[in-house]
Amino acid sequence: MMSLAWPLLRVTEQAALAAWPQTGCGDKNKIDGVAVAAMRDALNQMAMKGRIVIGEGEIDHAPMLYIGEKVGTGDGPAVDIAVDPIEGTRMVAMGQNNALAVMAFAPQGSLLHAPDMYMEKLVVNRRARGVIDLHKPLAENLRVVAAALGKPLDELRMVTLDKPRQQPAIQCAAGMGVKVFALPDGDVAASVLTCLPDNPFDVMYTIGGAPEGVISACAVRALEGDMHASLLDFCQAKGESEAHQQIARDEHRRCREMGVEVNRVYTLNELVNSDTLLFSATGVTGGDLMKGIYRSGQTIHTQTLLINGIERTCNIIDSLHYG
Repeated sequence: MMSLAWPLLRVTEQAALAAWPQTGCGDKNKIDGVAVAAMRDALNQMAMKGRIVIGEGEIDHAPMLYIGEKVGTGDGPAVDIAVDPIEGTRMVAMGQNNALAVMAFAPQGSLLHAPDMYMEKLVVNRRARGVIDLHKPLAENLRVVAAALGKPLDELRMVTLDKPRQQPAIQCAAGMGVKVFALPDGDVAASVLTCLPDNPFDVMYTIGGAPEGVISACAVRALEGDMHASLLDFCQAKGESEAHQQIARDEHRRCREMGVEVNRVYTLNELVNSDTLLFSATGVTGGDLMKGIYRSGQTIHTQTLLINGIERTCNIIDSLHYG
């Protein structure tokens, strides 16, 4: 796995560099397409036996980086891969902040193998490790996290996403006096920021994508934080309708085939059960976690966060790309 750290950084760099020229184009599907192609090409040059365990979706809906796809040269370590070529395609399309190219590696059999669907997530830093329980209401979790951190509730800082489905959580937290920071997108960045030593947030709660949840779990584990997560079907996340019910039925079928359960609470160790892991995030547009890509003359600048669970290091790498 150690031999894959630098190549992994190059993979997220290539995806970010492919997406960056499309910033502000208004077409998030185009951005996703170029990033996926660049990421897949870079992965296939790596000396590993890689398998996508959670990513762009099933093979019939995702021609590249689909769940179960094998990548790499076929030599080297056997690796589980969780991928989100661009977290925040809409942000790149609209020229907004906090978009990242992200990916995580762990030894084969280490990562939760699940469909690309919605996931409820609760993340805290190392000082509150062991106190959260997603079986319990959000309000109760906020109280125990505040107690673990030695803070009154009106000093607790919760980060979430500014989505209609998050409004009950936002109202709950705000009603308790908790300070709420609602980001347009980007729960991977929010999870990492919650767990960093100089963290701006105490707790992250959101309903977002499952791939981002598994990727986040790798970073959370390496940073010694804690996380609980639960898969939600489409109706739970987006509301009841005949069309949504059909999507939800398909999600339940795919979960059964993959051996996972909707509404089951997964602990951090069930999301990723190894410390031998690698996480890489390259900024596309500037944000709270990473600087975005920019050009200076003939040089393009990128910034990448590389978290190495093997060495127990967290590196911020500024790269210059010439030509």
